[in-house]
Amino acid sequence: MEREAQRLDALVIGGGPAGLTAALYLARFGRRLSVVDAGEPRAAWIPASHNIPFFAEGIPGTEILDRQRDHLARYGIRPVPGRVTGLTRRESHFTAVLEAAEGGERLLEARRVLLATGAVDVEPELPDLPDAVRRGLVRYCPICDGHESRDRRIAVIGHGAHGLGEAAFIARTYSDDVTLLTLGQRLTLGPEEREVAARHRIRLVEEPVTGLDIRDGRIAALRSGGAEHRFEVLYSALGLHYRSELALGLGAEQDASGALLVDEHAQTTVRGLYAAGDIVRGLDQIVVGMGHAAVAATHIHNRCEMPTEDEPDGT
Repeated sequence: MEREAQRLDALVIGGGPAGLTAALYLARFGRRLSVVDAGEPRAAWIPASHNIPFFAEGIPGTEILDRQRDHLARYGIRPVPGRVTGLTRRESHFTAVLEAAEGGERLLEARRVLLATGAVDVEPELPDLPDAVRRGLVRYCPICDGHESRDRRIAVIGHGAHGLGEAAFIARTYSDDVTLLTLGQRLTLGPEEREVAARHRIRLVEEPVTGLDIRDGRIAALRSGGAEHRFEVLYSALGLHYRSELALGLGAEQDASGALLVDEHAQTTVRGLYAAGDIVRGLDQIVVGMGHAAVAATHIHNRCEMPTEDEPDGT
C-alpha cells in the first residue's frame, strides 16, 4: 500500500460544514493538511435553513457546501473524494487508510486528526417509501425550519420520551396542532409524560401506517387503523446513528446515545484526536458544528508546535 511521503499537520475526515470550516481555519494558519470527503454530508438534505446568519431568505444545504468548497479552494485546498477505512495512533502521529473514490488505497500520516464524519438520521419505516428523510418528504430539523411551519398541522414520528419531547418542543414553540405518530410501536409513557402530552394537546397515534398519499412533492395523508390523518409538515424524531467508528476503534468515549465526548477544545478522550459537528454530543446545528471546528482547528494549530506525547494532561 502506497504511503504519502509527507506527514500532515492535520487530517480532517469529513467534508460537511464542520469539516470544511476546520480546514479553512487550518489553511489560513498555514498548516499542512488534507480533507477526506466521503460525499455523504447530512447538511445536503436540508431544503433550506433560515437560522444561519446573513441568509435571511434561507439557504439550501447544498449551496452552503458549494460556497464552503469554493472558499477553501482559494487557499489551494480541495477535499479528496474517498473514505478513511482505518485509523491507528502511534506516539507522535496517526496513520489513516484512505480508500480513494477512483480506487486503490494509500496511507496518510498526520500529527493530529479531526473527525467531522457526522451522523445519519434513522429513517422512518413508511410503506413503500424508503429514504423519506433523504428525499425531503419528512423533515428532521424543526430548529432549522420550524418557524416557517408555524401554525400548521404538524406530525412528529417518534417513539417514547424522545419522540414526545420533540413533539412538545414543536407544540410549545410553533404550533398548537401537533400529533405524535409511533408507526405501530407501543408508546410507554409515565404519568408525568402523559401530563406533558395533555398540556400541549398532543394527539397520540400508535397504530401502524398502512398507506400514504403523496401530492406536490410531500406526504399529504397517512392511513392507519382505518383512519386517515392529514398533515402539512412531518418531522422525524427517531434519533441518529453517529459515524463514530474510527474514534471508537481508538478507545474514544461516547455518551449513552453514541455521540463522542469532547473537552472545551473539541478534543476527544484520545489525545490528538478531535471531533466537530453532529458526531459530538450537543445541539446538532450547522453554526454549532462550525464553532466546534473553529475551536478544534485553533487548538490543533497551537499544539502542533510540540509532539503529541509531550502534551500534559492532553490539553
